[in-house]
Amino acid sequence: MRSEVISVQTGSRPTCRDITAEAERFVSGQGDGLLHIFVPHATAGLAIIETGSGSDGDLLRAIDDLLPADDRWRHRHGSSGHGRDHVLPAFVPPYATLPVLGGRLQLGTWQSICLVDTNGDNPTRKVRFSFLPG
Repeated sequence: MRSEVISVQTGSRPTCRDITAEAERFVSGQGDGLLHIFVPHATAGLAIIETGSGSDGDLLRAIDDLLPADDRWRHRHGSSGHGRDHVLPAFVPPYATLPVLGGRLQLGTWQSICLVDTNGDNPTRKVRFSFLPG
């Protein structure tokens, strides 16, 4: 298995950051197999969604509706509402596995791989790509 960790800047506000290009570079020329992507953080996740047409912003609004950043959370360290960031991975998991054929990701026409990070207290994230050959 081949594995690599990259750093991704997510900033100080909730974001949905497209990392498809980084994943494509990682699997380029690797043949057939599976790409596993893992975010080793308790407050971030991965989503396979359409980007550029508003869906990424819609996802962040839906997260705000479902998991408001207020003081209702028992987990209280960090900035106000930070407890919701620790619940996020139950709804947006910190992993994804994708098929790779001929060194190319097999995403649908409008699908992108997005790092979802609502935790403004941690502006840099690690993402692990692991390729398992077929």
